[in-house]
Amino acid sequence: MSDFALYSQPAFILHQQKYRESSLIIDVLTQDFGRFSLIAKGVRKAKSKSAGILRPFVALSLSYVGKADLRTLTDAEMIGLPNELTGLALYCGFYINELICNFLHKDDPHPEVFQDYRVCLLQLAQGPNLESALRIFELNLMENIGYGIDLSYDLHHEKPIGANKKYLFDKDEGLLENSEGQFSGFALLAMAQRQFDDPVVLSEAKLLMRTVIDSHLHGKLLKSRSVINNIVKRL
Repeated sequence: MSDFALYSQPAFILHQQKYRESSLIIDVLTQDFGRFSLIAKGVRKAKSKSAGILRPFVALSLSYVGKADLRTLTDAEMIGLPNELTGLALYCGFYINELICNFLHKDDPHPEVFQDYRVCLLQLAQGPNLESALRIFELNLMENIGYGIDLSYDLHHEKPIGANKKYLFDKDEGLLENSEGQFSGFALLAMAQRQFDDPVVLSEAKLLMRTVIDSHLHGKLLKSRSVINNIVKRL
């Protein structure tokens, strides 16, 4: 791909690392061009005007130039007020960043994921329903990247999910009716509607999404998940 310049692209920083003496390599999620990396030259210098805003969870407008494998940041401006995530909400933010880095291929546009991410950050910042925000983001993410599961239909038995039935999850076949299943039809139907007012639904949704996500990670562990679990145990 030839060199090009792009201006004022809405974006969030997912991850960053130091590069040479005064620069950063930042992994960004953009509204129209998906996820990719940028070199931010000189931003660690004391006089850099971008140093204070180049951090996760801040809505940014980025301009850059370069090829697909070597883009260079030319300008960054903050959009609105930053999402102030603190305590457990902060680690929940790192968790959804880690999910995106693991599941979104670079240079694969997903405007719907960008919008879901923006909404999730706002919900995490506002609280107090952190778990509900995470479950909705997880469900939407899996669906948007092609790993979604049908929460209203048992494809194997070719019939709708029954509210009074129990179900197992199979990676290849989806939800299967089984009297010893871990998931209730009632909870699955609520998940399909993104309704998480019931603690039972939230609990089953957490177990289901962990099972689904882990089935695609092939044994890879999510660092942020371990941190969150340790924090919750201490509460």
